[in-house]
Amino acid sequence: MKHFIIAALLLPGTLALLQGCNRKAPNNAPGETKTESGVEMVLLPGGRFTMGDENEIDAKPHQVVVSSFYIDKYPVTQAEYQTVCGKNPSRWKAGRNPVEQVRWSDAVRYCNARSRLEGLQPCYDLQTWECNFNANGYRLPTEAEWEYACRAGTKTTFFFGNSPSKLASYAWFDENSGKKPKPVGQKRPNPWGLYDMYGNVWEWCNDFYKVDYYQESPEENPKGPKTGETKVVRGGAWKFSAESCRSGYRYNEDPGYVDACFGYDIYGFRCVRNAPPDSTI
Repeated sequence: MKHFIIAALLLPGTLALLQGCNRKAPNNAPGETKTESGVEMVLLPGGRFTMGDENEIDAKPHQVVVSSFYIDKYPVTQAEYQTVCGKNPSRWKAGRNPVEQVRWSDAVRYCNARSRLEGLQPCYDLQTWECNFNANGYRLPTEAEWEYACRAGTKTTFFFGNSPSKLASYAWFDENSGKKPKPVGQKRPNPWGLYDMYGNVWEWCNDFYKVDYYQESPEENPKGPKTGETKVVRGGAWKFSAESCRSGYRYNEDPGYVDACFGYDIYGFRCVRNAPPDSTI
């Protein structure tokens, strides 16, 4: 069962109460790096923003602080998934296309495998599906991290403004995709140099979805509810409307823990990794 939820327009931040959290979000594209396995990532210095939209029942505005982290420059491609996992589950086969038909559980297995490939500590316990946020390996972004990265310091509906009129320059969605996903990196990036944050494939987040979570979310590095039936996905997809590509638009799906569960060709992901705590501006 899938649930459409509109949410989360960023508003100007207020002073954080925690030491070191009164910095502003970076205005310029942060530094890029390449992992040992050849994946391009972008370092995002930590910052704060107000997450939420007072017009939405599930998105009460609230102060959020995120620590610095690395995030994949593009969604994980089929070639990258094949290299790490030895298989390609995608319907639309093409090496530079985002991997799709991956369940949440497939995405975290990839995160663990990529971590081991680079000699890092895997984040996920595949028996309990819990994430060790202190591990130095790869994981899925929290919903707060994903939106922070997507908005790239902007406060508008889209990171390029309030109107979707320019969306075709930044995203593959129902009006321009030709009814299928496309190779990553063909559209313009957001202000922090991240590609395909809108459209192409929905991106799995680590968080369980809960309609009123924003009302109880902690200020620092929120990680979502402890339990739930569905996981958050963000960003829109190739067969969905411009409305679903909004920076604050929320969607959620069954994580598919067991083989009997589905994997749709609209779901993909990108990885994040903790950065040193002194990665500030």
